[in-house]
Amino acid sequence: MGLRILLLTTDAYGGHGGIAYYNRCLAEAIAEMPDVEEVMLLVRSMRFAPEGIPAKVRFVKSAAGGKLRYVLAAVGLIGERIDLVICGHINLLHIAAPLALLKRAKLILQVHGIDAWQPVPRMRFWLGKVAAIWSVSSLTRDRMNAWVKLPESMYTIIPNTVHQERYGLSSKRADLVARYGLEGRRVIATLARLAEFERYKGIDETLEVMPQLLEQEPGLIYMVLGDGDDQARLEAKAKALGIKDAVIFAGFISESEKSDYLRLADVFVLPGRGEGFGIVFLEAMACGVPVVGSQIDGSREALRNGLLGELVSPDDLDSVRIGILRSLNKPKEIPQGLSYFAWPAFVQRVADAVRDIGK
Repeated sequence: MGLRILLLTTDAYGGHGGIAYYNRCLAEAIAEMPDVEEVMLLVRSMRFAPEGIPAKVRFVKSAAGGKLRYVLAAVGLIGERIDLVICGHINLLHIAAPLALLKRAKLILQVHGIDAWQPVPRMRFWLGKVAAIWSVSSLTRDRMNAWVKLPESMYTIIPNTVHQERYGLSSKRADLVARYGLEGRRVIATLARLAEFERYKGIDETLEVMPQLLEQEPGLIYMVLGDGDDQARLEAKAKALGIKDAVIFAGFISESEKSDYLRLADVFVLPGRGEGFGIVFLEAMACGVPVVGSQIDGSREALRNGLLGELVSPDDLDSVRIGILRSLNKPKEIPQGLSYFAWPAFVQRVADAVRDIGK
């Protein structure tokens, strides 16, 4: 009789962004384990129609659409056999932990980044019920444990992954080049949610170095990919800096077109302060695009301490500018070390972590 695992997440199938992608990968990696019978997956939100759900993943659509619907969907599973509960976000722990206690199942907490870096007082009690914590990076583990203060043995690092076969080197898509007027222009790009509460991405710093970059690289274009409630402020900032004509806000980018937009870039730039890891770095590298990340957040681990790309300090604009210029001189190629984050390695890490819980 195989394991039946309950995975509680904020979003996954039908979701958009790095955490949704990670949750899909986690569900699929668990489903690949021969000793797993079923993964029951609940999501809080679902922006699009869910696609590509594996046969062993039971996607509980009724959970999406609000807190009450989510709780009711979780309660509806009480009568089922549940061998392991995985809580995909610290803010869902107050739902996951009672369920695990009721079913006498071990509880795993998955943490990603800034959501777990600061104390979450209302979850302190439930943290005492957790058997293990999976973190996407050592940075998130260390910042979380600065306030949680649990034995380090409770933590397992399972970094993000990339399906390299979905990307690959290719020329810039001609219709996109024409649409945005990029013929003969060099392009740096950022892909991120433009949210007021996520101003730590490094977009401001990149805008601020653009005037100097344009002096050295006339014709340079900065493409900001993504949408959100902070876009108007960023557009106003570009205008105030006198670089409005050198910055393109392309808006929301669908998953199906993501790789084509990433390939428009000669350099991918995300010199932030708050990334727990940064899946998009892996995606850009899988397209052969040189990347610039931050020395002070989880992107350092995505770039393997500088082995896979340039690391800069967002607190030092000269560092950001120099890192971008260095990267503009690099060839487009898929770094060999990217295989560290390949799908087979991720599947093995997840399987090992699940089996460790059963020991």
